Amino acid sequence: MRPGSEKQVKITKYKVDILIFSMAALAISPLRAQVASHQQTAMQPTMAANATPASSTGLNMTPVKPVIDKPVVRINGVELTDRDLLREMMTIFPYARQHNGFPKGEEEKIRSGALKMIEFEELAYQEALRRGMTIPPAKMQKAEADFRAQFPTQEIFDQYLKEEVKGSRLLLRKQIRRSLLIDAFLKQEVTNKSKVTVTDARGFYDKNPQIFRYPESFAIQTISIMPSDKATDAAKNDAKKRAEDAWEKAKATKSYEEFGLLAEKVSEDDFHVNMGDHRAIEREKLPTEIVEAADKMQPGQVSELMQLGSFYTFFRLNAHTPAGKFTFEQVKDKLMQNMQRSKSEQLRAGLDKRLRQNAKVQEL
Repeated sequence: MRPGSEKQVKITKYKVDILIFSMAALAISPLRAQVASHQQTAMQPTMAANATPASSTGLNMTPVKPVIDKPVVRINGVELTDRDLLREMMTIFPYARQHNGFPKGEEEKIRSGALKMIEFEELAYQEALRRGMTIPPAKMQKAEADFRAQFPTQEIFDQYLKEEVKGSRLLLRKQIRRSLLIDAFLKQEVTNKSKVTVTDARGFYDKNPQIFRYPESFAIQTISIMPSDKATDAAKNDAKKRAEDAWEKAKATKSYEEFGLLAEKVSEDDFHVNMGDHRAIEREKLPTEIVEAADKMQPGQVSELMQLGSFYTFFRLNAHTPAGKFTFEQVKDKLMQNMQRSKSEQLRAGLDKRLRQNAKVQEL
């Protein structure tokens, strides 16, 4: 069903998602920006073969520096290079592969996050080795086969080996084993410990009722004709006539889509590109004239033509939602997902701190 549902008290999935996303944002951890998987980074070429130079795209990008396998950090004597760092940076900002560059002003932030991530992964790998963790031969074989299957031809696979692992299948196998060990370690220390039950979610819901309340709102589509404040009288009269013509046509529309297509064609406000749709707006954020009109309307009706300042406008009421509270069933799935994500990030941050306590990390 489109956002223009005619049901008066409809709580849309969009609104639930926004609420839960906002709630989850309250619990962002220090590792929040480091969401990239080590399997994605350690196994990807540092630059796409068909990358477009940043200077030729017209975008404000800082070109990627050539990889020279220069050490960037030493962790308990093990060196990670600019190649490892660049892979992670490109996972955080994948468009760099297409444009061979990072957004100016953001590159240092991306680099810092990527550096912390490769440090975290190396510390996790070293701890997995210290604990004597191993990968079963069958799982290793499957991982190697899955990795090889990503390459459409032997020639492309050989080119990857040459550029990324100096042509060594042994080194590639070591990288795959490393990724699997990190995975296994993080599953043991983070994934398995971050599970959230329905009971956990219900407890959070009951203890934080204010998070799940929502204000009264109106979902509307608008059509506006907006002459300049300095327009001549003739231009203002023309604008009024065009507004009256559009209003007559709008009253004849029978659906969200019909009104929206008219808005795209004749409206001059910023929302015309989205079928005039403002989605749900809280009562307090709407002009008094709009609220007074909407209070007297039923979903699906078109308002009277009104003048607000120098411009003319009218709207279609799609929904009027009284203030209320989401039920637990409405938010349960998203709530559990976000609670688990938050718990996982907190566990990762704590693990990172513990791993660094007795480690020697030297950024070069």
